[in-house]
Amino acid sequence: MAEKLFSTADREAIIAAIRSAEKSTSGEIQVHIENHCKGDVLDRAAELFETLKMYQTKDRNGVLFYLAVVDHRFAILGDAGINQVVPEDFWGKIKDHMADQFRAGNFTKGLIDGIQMAGEQLRSHFPYQGESDNNELSDEISFG
Repeated sequence: MAEKLFSTADREAIIAAIRSAEKSTSGEIQVHIENHCKGDVLDRAAELFETLKMYQTKDRNGVLFYLAVVDHRFAILGDAGINQVVPEDFWGKIKDHMADQFRAGNFTKGLIDGIQMAGEQLRSHFPYQGESDNNELSDEISFG
């Protein structure tokens, strides 16, 4: 189910949104999608954050978008560096916007919008550092 929610074109659009968001920032964005979330959704996102080694970015500015599609649950988790600089309600506003899109059946648009919103904050707080700025994490969608 998780891998079938997004068509090949949808996946390419999501990956393009990640690459576009990361183009002007040193921040890193990853998307992980699975069928079920056992337990608390934020705990599962934190577990994946560690599994995907997202905490290893130089500026601790990784952002994980986690979706459990069958359970209709999702979370957005930012690392310590980004959490220190974004407004307190920032992740909640993105999550609310995405939830509205998801309820309307617009899963790809909701995810892309969330990625773009996170990318704007990453860009303003962690601008691209030129040639020394490496893509530290994969832009591909991971599936559980």
